[in-house]
Amino acid sequence: QVQLVESGGGLVQAGGSLRLSCAASGITFSSYNMAWFRQAPGKEREFVARISWSGGSTSYADSVKGRFTISRDNAKNTVYLQMNSLEPEDTAVYYCNAEYRYLRDLQYWGQGTQVTVSS
Repeated sequence: QVQLVESGGGLVQAGGSLRLSCAASGITFSSYNMAWFRQAPGKEREFVARISWSGGSTSYADSVKGRFTISRDNAKNTVYLQMNSLEPEDTAVYYCNAEYRYLRDLQYWGQGTQVTVSS
C-alpha cells in the first residue's frame, strides 16, 4: 500500500519560513521523481517544485524560485520543501506527488498539508 504523508504545514506570518516533509512508504522511493503542488481556495492545483529520482535535477515554478528549495533523502524515503520569505499568496494546501521514473503516468498523491500565511 502506497502512502505519501505530508507534514510541517501551519500558520506563519508573512516573511516567515516553514519546512514541509513528505514521507513515502510502499514504493521504491529512489525510483520516483518527487514534486510538490499546491491548491489555493477556488483555484486549480499548480506545480511548485520538482526533484529528480537521484536528486540531481530540480525545477521550480517562477512564483517560488529563489524562495523555496526542494530536497530529498533517499535513505529516509522523504522529500522536503523549505519555504522562506513566505507571502500571503503562498497560502494553500500543499500536496506531495510521486512519479515513477520509468512510467510517468504512474503517480501517487498525498493527502495534503495546509499552509496559511498571514499578512
